[in-house]
Order: sequence, then structure tokens, then C-alpha cells
Amino acid sequence: HYAAEPLKTDRELVLEAVRENGLALHYAAEPLKTDRELVLEAVRQNGNLLCFAAEPLKADRELVLEAVLQNGEALHYAAEPLNTDRELVLAAVRQNGNALKVAAEPLKS
Repeated sequence: HYAAEPLKTDRELVLEAVRENGLALHYAAEPLKTDRELVLEAVRQNGNLLCFAAEPLKADRELVLEAVLQNGEALHYAAEPLNTDRELVLAAVRQNGNALKVAAEPLKS
């Protein structure tokens, strides 16, 4: 996290860092947190890294599915309508039963 600001905006450099360690997404410049490829690379390593994605990507169903397949509890970081998506919730719960606690009420019953 000690990289100079210009380096944090260098997409190629950040993508390489994320490939090495998904957590590097946390230190990327904000505009890069809207980059679907970067975020997808990170959540495939650790679904909970969805928390560092820009809000529009938290509403990207395919990206959220990748995140919950890696860690069901990543459902917690998904945009509101996605926690009522039966297929997403089922995938999350299959990966980690604790994901049920963040599913929307209608799906809990």
C-alpha cells in the first residue's frame, strides 16, 4: 500500500498485482475499482474482496456469482436486489451455510 499514486492508477501494473494477490484491489485507485476484469480477478481469489468493488459492480450478477462461488459470505457485499436472487443465494449457501444470514427475508423461509 506504499505505492506512489501514479502507480495505483496504472491498470496494467494493478492487474498484475491483483493476479499475484487479490487484496491489491484494496489499494488500487478508485477508478480502477470500476474495472470489471480487475475486480473479477480479485473475487475469483477471495469472494469477500467484492467489498472493494465500485457500487455498480456489486450489482453485476455474473460478477457477484463468481464471488459467492468462491466465498458464500460475499453475498453480504452484493447490491440489494441480488440478495433476493434465488440462484445466487443458493450458490452462496452451498458454498457457505452462513450466507443465509444475509439473504433477503423472503428466501429465508
